[in-house]
Amino acid sequence: MNVNAAIHSLVIDGIFTGVGSVLSFLPIIVTLFFFLSLMEDSGYIARVAFVMDKLLRKIGLSGRSIVPMLIGFGCTVPAVMATRTLTSERDRKMTILLTPFMSCTAKLPIYAFFVSVFFPKYGGLVMSGLYVLGILIGTLIAFLYKGTLFKGKPVPFVMELPNYRMPGIKNVAQLLWEKAKDFLQKAFSVILIATIVVWFLQSFDLHFNMVTDSADSMLAKVAGLLTPLFAPLGLGDWRICTSLLSGFMAKESVVSTLEVLFGGDIGTVLTTSSAAALLVFSLLYTPCVAAIASIKRELGSKWAVIVVIWQCVIAWAAAFITHLLIH
Repeated sequence: MNVNAAIHSLVIDGIFTGVGSVLSFLPIIVTLFFFLSLMEDSGYIARVAFVMDKLLRKIGLSGRSIVPMLIGFGCTVPAVMATRTLTSERDRKMTILLTPFMSCTAKLPIYAFFVSVFFPKYGGLVMSGLYVLGILIGTLIAFLYKGTLFKGKPVPFVMELPNYRMPGIKNVAQLLWEKAKDFLQKAFSVILIATIVVWFLQSFDLHFNMVTDSADSMLAKVAGLLTPLFAPLGLGDWRICTSLLSGFMAKESVVSTLEVLFGGDIGTVLTTSSAAALLVFSLLYTPCVAAIASIKRELGSKWAVIVVIWQCVIAWAAAFITHLLIH
């Protein structure tokens, strides 16, 4: 059967490769949300807030702030919205600015992808280390905020603790279904659109002629402008820059973009040190556009722009140090 070359490339190299690679990580994400749902439905999270109050006060927050942060390990958007329960405006702002350091589940496909290629023997250690690194850097930044932008003391901790209860199968299943549905909707909306856009830009040149070498594409020309910025991190490849840009739309798009642009050959392009730097950068750089929109809604446009720039600066510095240490 004769099929147009462009349509064949779009379906096989674009949609199937990009969206399919993201969907393959659905079991990992569902597993994480399963345990978060168990904690939430059992009443345990409220007790975590009580237990963590003394520790969080050392970095300028009350125990209530731990709830949005724990939610942040699932998704930054509801985590930012959850800060509305905080009665202190100071605590609320500070907590919102710290939630992006909690690694959301949308970044899991990125970790799993690079770990499977570059660190197959140390997968669990590397992925756990990334979560710990995010918490440690978030803690250091909290100390910085405490002494500069948010001087003062957190409000006293007052919270009614619910009784412990066995998690209901129906409640947990409903929460799991909602999270899985959100992920699938994103895969077939934002990620699908991002994949098609990336495929188009890397398949055609500036004169809209289809190219056989993606290095001649319009995407290579545009993304190439960013390569000097990422070269010190060992990431001076325009395809890497493109994937990180697509991650601003949805973090899962990083993997789909890499699959479309590299076609499974990324292991021959990056070294171990540059892959580690990319993992650290992905952990810390700006949250997705939905999270930024939530921050804008809660704190205003100025703070949303500050978060984007600040997170990218921290991510670049941490990735640079990582590259130097491992190189």
